[in-house]
Amino acid sequence: MSQEKRRVEVAGKVKMKSHRGASKRFRATKNGKIKREHAYLNHLRTCETRKQKRRLRRQTLVSQNDLARVRRMILS
Repeated sequence: MSQEKRRVEVAGKVKMKSHRGASKRFRATKNGKIKREHAYLNHLRTCETRKQKRRLRRQTLVSQNDLARVRRMILS
């Protein structure tokens, strides 16, 4: 979706809407980093080891390559 469609005018000011899907998936830390959940934990996990499933449960940080794009979507 283009940035133009996400602009809203409120009280004479142009504001950007946040990407609602990204807002639900990412959280900002106090230091400005962004946390995310791991993928590959929804179904068909009987073949994975306990160690792998346990590691997938933990959150991790968004990589530096995606950081600017995610920040723009959640507008933190």
